[in-house]
Amino acid sequence: MLQTHTPSDIYAPIGPYAQAVEASSVKRILFISGTMGLEPDGSLVQNFEAQANRVWSNIEATLASAGMGRKNLAKLTIWLANYDDWRLGADIRQRYLGDHKVAMSVVQVGLVHPDWLIEVEAIAVE
Repeated sequence: MLQTHTPSDIYAPIGPYAQAVEASSVKRILFISGTMGLEPDGSLVQNFEAQANRVWSNIEATLASAGMGRKNLAKLTIWLANYDDWRLGADIRQRYLGDHKVAMSVVQVGLVHPDWLIEVEAIAVE
């Protein structure tokens, strides 16, 4: 279903992601809105690690509600409020994804709410 592409005549990925992900014979596409580290009751823990772990729990729950899992993820867009959280965010993401590679962008931005430290948008396919 998902095939990664890394052309030999461009730079190699600088991390555990794919330059491109091709989805062939797609039955369904799931677009997951920007997901923050909000707890089910709407509260927010004030540290990056807890927010990042909650983001991935929230994405996993959203995938499950559609009958999908992390292996269905094809594309991630990740926004970080602080550059210094990049490495920890990458480590947490890889614990979640394991050896599954996705097309991905990571950008440092000012998020809409000043207490949000990470937001992730995802596209999954089946």
